Amino acid sequence: MVEYSSPNTNKPLHLGHLRNNFLGWSISEIFSASGYNVHKVQIINDRGIHICKSMAAWKLFGNGETPQSSGLKGDHLVGKYYVKFDQVYKEQMASMDPKADPEKNAPIMKLASEMLIQWEAKDPETISLWKIMNGWVYEGFDKTYQRMGVDFEKLYYESNTYLLGKEEVLKGVESGVFFKKDDGSIWVDLTNDGLDQKVLLRSDGTSVYITQDIGTAILRFRDFPKISRQVYTVGNEQEYHFKVLFLILAKLGYSWAKECYHLSYGMVDLPTGKMKSREGTVVDADDLMQEMVNDFAEETKQRGKIEELSEAEQKELFEMGGIGALKYFLLKVDPKKRMLFDPVESIALQGHTAPFIQYTHARIRALIRKADTMQLDMGSLSISSLEPLERDVLLVITQYPQKLAEAAREYAPSVIANYAYDLAKGYNQFYQSIAIFTETDASKLKFRIAFSQVVADLLKKSMWLLGISVPEKM
Repeated sequence: MVEYSSPNTNKPLHLGHLRNNFLGWSISEIFSASGYNVHKVQIINDRGIHICKSMAAWKLFGNGETPQSSGLKGDHLVGKYYVKFDQVYKEQMASMDPKADPEKNAPIMKLASEMLIQWEAKDPETISLWKIMNGWVYEGFDKTYQRMGVDFEKLYYESNTYLLGKEEVLKGVESGVFFKKDDGSIWVDLTNDGLDQKVLLRSDGTSVYITQDIGTAILRFRDFPKISRQVYTVGNEQEYHFKVLFLILAKLGYSWAKECYHLSYGMVDLPTGKMKSREGTVVDADDLMQEMVNDFAEETKQRGKIEELSEAEQKELFEMGGIGALKYFLLKVDPKKRMLFDPVESIALQGHTAPFIQYTHARIRALIRKADTMQLDMGSLSISSLEPLERDVLLVITQYPQKLAEAAREYAPSVIANYAYDLAKGYNQFYQSIAIFTETDASKLKFRIAFSQVVADLLKKSMWLLGISVPEKM
């Protein structure tokens, strides 16, 4: 089972979510290609103080605004009020006496905290607003996932799993695994494990993130008892969180805790610096995908050679190239590494990019169409009669099973991305140096056509493991 995406329902998906989704989806496909039965899932963080912040701001300043009345995607509209909350909260704190503990007592924060308590008490008005605003967000997320090209077998919701988590925490107090402080909050002591103490339930009885994560893990192994590995695709800033989670599950007596794995990945930076969603400076996933498609379209039009494509074919090519460039750039780097995303470099036709690999595939497909009346068999050539560049590419071809196994073992789509690049680069060196249609030896001609077909098929297969389509014409 591979978990990825797992957003909060208080803002749109952003650049970090793109790396997360592309990584989780690709790892799922790599495991599937390796012979595993894979379940793709996500946990939707649809409750908690962050969600109540957006709700509080909309309640105070929304004036009934909806996606329909504003023309905004639902997730963008709710995100707008998350940013509004932060702006008002800072203004209120700045105007308060520091002795009054402004962080907790700023009016808008008090409202959000009260809404969380009301939500857990199932207050009808609070629940109604929560359902409406989450509904807006889900509609927005669905459109974004569709364009990303990712899918899920099953969705888990924190609003359901946190209750199971609370039950487990309360049982843990009874069994002595956890302890209760004088203020009523419940904690786990992990100091003997080299960590520290961690709160599991607040003094007011409300849950924290790890509470629902406990419930979610238990529920998943109940739903799918045969899973041999539970993979959490989450950024490396949460490494401590998952160490704590897996330790807690083990202390609760769940033997499968050792089968839980945190696929930790580095953050994505831009030339403008780190993203901060509370301040509204986050790089929106929808905007970035559209910009990539627009930029790739502009680049392609400037190069020309697309006049033979219909308008629909051009649109499909621009989408394939722009989204493919984005995916490849985010996946070609080892997941563990922090990375800098360069939109300009990502759409270059030459270099370590998706467009380079896509163009190589399109070039081969054009060659195959030209040779479509010929018999595409390997001929009767011996290895000794091959050119050195042909042997070099054949060697790369034979490495595919090994690279697939390595990618699965290391949880690294970058292995496949780099393999596809090496194959495309090797083929282009062959293509530029060795004659194909001017070859007079029929056996060599047949071999090179069939050999090219094998390369094209393998490029297509490799890129698909990254969620990237390759064009027939480019």
